[in-house]
Parts: sequence; C-alpha cells; structure tokens
Amino acid sequence: MKNIHIKNGHLIDPANGIDGINDLYLADGKVLAVGAAPAGFTADQTIDATGLIVSPGFVDLSARLREPGFEYKATLESEMQAAVQGGVTSLVCPPDTDPVLDEPGLVEMLKHRAHKLNQAHVHPLGALTMGLKGEQLTEMAELTESGCIGFAQAEEAIKDTNVLLRAMQYAKTFGYTVWLRPQDAHIGRGGVAASGPLASRLGLSGVPVMSETIALHTIFELMRATGARVHLCRISAAASLDLIRKAKAEGLPVTCDVGAHHIHLTDADIGFFDSNARVTPPFRSQRDRDAIRHGLLDGTIDALCSDHTPVDDDEKLLPFGEASPGATGLELLLSLTLKWADDYAATQDTGKQRPLSRALARITSEAARVAGIDAGTLSVGAVADVVLFDAGAHWTVEASALASQGKHTPFLGYNLAGQVQTTIVAGHVAYQR
Repeated sequence: MKNIHIKNGHLIDPANGIDGINDLYLADGKVLAVGAAPAGFTADQTIDATGLIVSPGFVDLSARLREPGFEYKATLESEMQAAVQGGVTSLVCPPDTDPVLDEPGLVEMLKHRAHKLNQAHVHPLGALTMGLKGEQLTEMAELTESGCIGFAQAEEAIKDTNVLLRAMQYAKTFGYTVWLRPQDAHIGRGGVAASGPLASRLGLSGVPVMSETIALHTIFELMRATGARVHLCRISAAASLDLIRKAKAEGLPVTCDVGAHHIHLTDADIGFFDSNARVTPPFRSQRDRDAIRHGLLDGTIDALCSDHTPVDDDEKLLPFGEASPGATGLELLLSLTLKWADDYAATQDTGKQRPLSRALARITSEAARVAGIDAGTLSVGAVADVVLFDAGAHWTVEASALASQGKHTPFLGYNLAGQVQTTIVAGHVAYQR
C-alpha cells in the first residue's frame, strides 16, 4: 500500500477543528500525520492539492445500490463508481432490496461484493421485520454479526404498534439503533405530493404533514417506554422539527437526517408535473424548506444524506402520479451541501465566506456519529478516507455527467459549484478526475 503525501491543500476536518493550509500524510491505509512530515517518511505518491479543499471522505446515510434484485435500475459497479466520483467513501444502504436484507447470507453477499470492488465502504441496514411486512421481527443479532449497523423498515410503515414496541425493546436490550422514516401507515397512503393548494390545483393525491407528526408522536412514546435509540430518516416538515427539538431537549436518544434535495426544493418545483421531482417524502412548502435549513444550522438535524434512489427510464418517464419516486444523489451531495453553505453565508455578516467546516460536518463527522461507524475524520490513526475537491469549480448537472445508472434528478440543468478531483479510500486512490 502506497505512502501518500497530500501537500498545500486547505485541510478541513470538522471533528478535530482543523481549518487551514496543512499537509496530510497517509501510510498503510491510515492517516499517519497532519502538518509536519513524520520522521523517516518517504512518499510513494505526492498529490499537490494547491487550491483544493482536503476533507474526510463523505459519509452518506441513505444510498440505494439496487443490489440484489433491481440490477435493471442500477448495479453495484455503477453506484460505487458514482459514490467515489462524488467523494462518498462510506455509505449506508437501506434494506429494501429484492430479496429484502432480512437474512445474514444476503448481507454477507452484499458486503463481499462491495469489498471486492475495492471502492467505498458499504454499511447495510438490516430489515427490522421479515420481508419488511411489519409482522415478524428479524434475527437482529445474526444480522449484526453479518455486518448490519442498524435496523430499518425503509419506506414500509409498521401498522401494528405492538410489533414496533417489541422491536424497540429488543433493540434497546442489545444496543441496536432503529432507523425509521416517520410516516403513518394509513394517512397519506398512496399520496404523491405534499397536501396543500398546489397538489389540489394539479389534482394530485396528497400526503399531509400529520402523516409524519402522528408517527413521530408514536415513536417518541415508544422511546420513552423502552429507552431505545432511534434515528429518524429524511424529515420533511417544520412541525416535525419542532417535535424533534423538544424530544432532544427532553433527553431522548434520537437523531435525524434530511435529504439534500429537501434543503433546496419545494412543492412548487413539481412545475408542470415534472416526474423528476417525484420523491419520498414529497417536497413541501417553502416554510417547511426554510425550517429544514434552520434545523441544520441549530443542530436539530444531525446530518445530510443524498437519499440516492436510482430509477430507470421505464419507471420515471411516466405521468407524475404513476412515476416511481426517487432521484439520483450520490454525485450531488457535495454540491448541494456547498449550495446550502453559500446560501447561509449570503444571509450572515461573515464577509460572505462559506461556513465550510460547519457544512462538511453534516456529511462527515456528524453523519459517522449517527451511523456509529469509524469514519468522517482525519485523526491520526483513522482510516485514510480522503476527498480533494475544488469548491469553486462549477459543473452542469446532465445525465451524461453522472456515473450512476440512475440519470433522474430534479436538478438536471442546474449549474452547481463543487467538483471532486480525487477520492482516496483506505489509502488507495479510488477516483481521480
């Protein structure tokens, strides 16, 4: 394994409060030193990072790789390439594959396939219930041994609250984290857009905010009863954030994330039934979008994720209500995070400088903390997952520019800042522009 010297870069490591010009030294797949060269260090490869940001590799809390079962939408090869092209070195994948990740053998196969590709680190979530049917609990201990970092229902709500109660009791006993997207099993079922005037005018079935808040009330009551640790996935509404803020103040062991596209877009971006804007949860009002942005600032929202969900043309190029929800996001995570940082800086008296460290924390150290994995930092001895990017380089989001097999995103045609130049995974160069 090569000794790598990254020189003259602007090193930003939120976990250690580093934000300035520093050299970085990597050896044996680990971070060897920051700043001065260690005694006797000889570089096999030197990378000049002049004008670039050097940061920990990004940690994505929700990226569907579509294997096993949905290879016609994407393959492990295409999505892992998209990950390293986007600077994502660790990703968490939901269990809604086909078959569902409810058996240890399936998890081991996925981990083995990903490891052979020698690109990003893959951290699967196991299914909370068999087949995600919300009836019978999975063998969580066995799934953990096979490599699962937590347990989720993906987009399938549990109808029987007793089942969720038992799952949380079990998870608390063994110290597992339950990952839930708060949604009522009945209210808003089958909806395709956020309930409100716009959905009504377009004649689209709605998903009201209370679908999310009712589920949150239930989850928090069960947390009080069990003490289980819960991560809430892809929050979409202002009212939800108010509840989460109170739950955190109460001391409940809860964290939450939001999809990167939700910090920029609203239901108005559906336009004239643009199926690229069909996502789950749906884009909501400007008030909700602004509350999400504020929640990132005040720490109510712990992390940003790409919510990467590649969808093929046959399922996306349909009328809005019939199109499959989802958007590609791995290669947009950096740019959308920087755009949020830019928008924030423009409203503050900061000399219009990006609060880069604060923004990057949401996709590095904070995301790793939520997932409970050793990643997102350039501490000496840490795994050498590093990304070098040009924060000022602009690129146009076009299907041809995306490595992902999923070419659909509501940001097609946008001109965004932030371009990854080099991605290093466990000390080897996995991508170089």
